[in-house]
Parts: sequence; C-alpha cells; structure tokens
Amino acid sequence: MTDVVMVMDIDDDENQNHLSKLNKGKNVVVEASAPSPDTRATPWVEKYRPQSLADVAAHRDIVDTIDRLTSEKRLPHLLLYGPPGTGKTSTILAMARKLYGAQFHNMILELNASDDRGIDVVRQQIQDFASTQSFSFGAKLSVKLVLLDEADAMTKDAQFALRRVIEKYTKNTRFALICNHVNKIIPALQSRCTRFRFAPLDPIHVADRLKHVIESEGLDVPASGLAAVVRLSNGDMRKALNILQSTHMASQQITEEAVYLCTGNPLPIDIEQISYWLLNEPFAESFKRISEMRTKKGLALVDIIREVTMFVFKIKIPSNVRVQLINDMADIEYRLSFSCNDKLQLGSLISSFTQARSALVAAAK
Repeated sequence: MTDVVMVMDIDDDENQNHLSKLNKGKNVVVEASAPSPDTRATPWVEKYRPQSLADVAAHRDIVDTIDRLTSEKRLPHLLLYGPPGTGKTSTILAMARKLYGAQFHNMILELNASDDRGIDVVRQQIQDFASTQSFSFGAKLSVKLVLLDEADAMTKDAQFALRRVIEKYTKNTRFALICNHVNKIIPALQSRCTRFRFAPLDPIHVADRLKHVIESEGLDVPASGLAAVVRLSNGDMRKALNILQSTHMASQQITEEAVYLCTGNPLPIDIEQISYWLLNEPFAESFKRISEMRTKKGLALVDIIREVTMFVFKIKIPSNVRVQLINDMADIEYRLSFSCNDKLQLGSLISSFTQARSALVAAAK
C-alpha cells in the first residue's frame, strides 16, 4: 500500500524522508495496548492514567476543545500549564492515542525537559525528529508530536533554539509544552502556542476518580477515609492516588486516622487541641504541650502551621485579627523554609496567638 502523507489544515509538504527516520531521538512512550508483566507492582498513578480524552477527570472545557481541534485536524502548538497532578500530561497522551491509534509510539517524541534541558537536545534529538516527514497508514495518522514535559526547566538558550525549530518544522510537526510556571517560558514561545491553564482539581472530581480506583481494587474505604485523601491531595490527582496506594499498603482499612498517620500529617483532632492551647493557655504551658505532642507524634511544625491556618479560616473572629494571624503564620512558614530554628518559630507562633487573644478581649470590651 502506498504511504499517504497527511498534514494539518493547509500545510503542504514534499516527500523528503523515509519512515524509518521517525524513530530518531529519545522515544519513551509505550504503546497503550502493551501488556504489563505485573500490574500489581504498577503504581496506581500509571495504572489508572486516562487512556482516552473521555476518561480525563476534569477540565472538560479544555479537553473538549482539544478533542474538537484534533478531530478537525486543526491542532495548533499547545502550552499546558498549572500545578502538578491536574491532568496536563494525561490529556496530551490521550490526545495522541486518538490521533495516531496503535502507531502513536512511532509518531510522538516525549522528553522531560528537567532532564534534557540544554540547547544540544533541541539541536539534535528534537530537530532530528521534527525534520522527518509525517506519514500515514490509512486515514488515522497525521503530523508528528513532540511532547516537552516540565518545559519551564529548559534554559533560555534552549527555549530560543526551540522557537526556531517550531517555526521551521511547523508543517509536519506539532509541539506540546507542559509546565508548572508559565512565567518561565519565554514570550516568543508562548506567542506560538495556544495556552490552556489547568487549575487544581475540584474535590468532587478527585473523589469520583478515587471511587473508581477503590471499586477496581476492592478497597475498604469508609467515607471519612475518602474525605481525608481528597482533603490532603489539595486538587492533585497524582498525590491523591499515591496517598491512597501507600495507605492501602500500610493498613487493611483506609480510615481517616490511617491516612493521616501514613502521610505524617497531624490529625484534625490534634489541630483542634493545638488551636485550643494557642487560644487559651499561657505562653509557657502552650509551648510545653505543643512541643510534647510534636515529639510524641513526630509532627513537623510546618504541617501544624498549615493546618492551624485552615482552622483560623473557619473560626468566627474579627477579620482584622484573622488577617493578622494568617500573615504571621505565612511569615513563620517562610522562615521555616530556610531552616530557621523550630523552637524559635514555635515561640513566634504562640506569641502571634497571644496578641490575637489580647485583641479579641479588647474588642469584646
């Protein structure tokens, strides 16, 4: 059968290379239908990665737009950005499976830019792959796809070189850039791509996907345990699946307590107790009790501060007192990120609540 060259939209290329050249570069994508030697050992983040665009948990407006562009053969260069675990890579891989079918592993070059971030990668692997002509085995295949994950880790020189490659080979290759921080992508690259922002997933979408995994794995997860996993994931599906799998490995039943113990996060009841001490006990007594709890349960001060911050959002106090407390705790968390002394920062936390308590007493009078 004669090979048919298919292009996107009005692109018009000449036959100039052989199909065998498509395998140049670092091609790490595995065919979807390839059997796994032992699915029990497969991380759930990969085992339950969406295989089609319909399986993507959220961001239906973005997914539907990309699906339509793919179906109409009008796919532009893409720039997907947002926090980790929000479906960026899964969306692109699902799109590639739809676009290329069983042959997609021959038509996609996947690179992690945090590992391969220099200009040599752009000039060698990417340019070699992009310079070969796109072929079709029937009506399924189209232009090739270069997937650059963590593109914000690329050097500025590499990004400028990539801009030239995109311009030169846009007729037969599409580029999909994925990153967490779009401000680290040079404007010249941003202007050549259609941008889509992936926000943190809504809790309901995370819970729905987790229920599917729980049913498939036959897990014993009460409602409180599921709620704990969803809460600790903070809209990160990858984190949610990792928490679920690690807790399952450590405990027969995935209860709320098991989830918190497995992740090392303070239990809600512990945060309520700590908050009570901060709001009611004298400085010395509060310092002593919180220190003892930290030692006994192995709690990190930064985790306590994050959970207490969420607690402050819930309690009924004057807005000016709430804002001051939140700002103070943000400053403490920032200092802890530079390995400041935990005891000093715990003292600062208690002092902030002592001042807030004085403000509340004054307001009550």
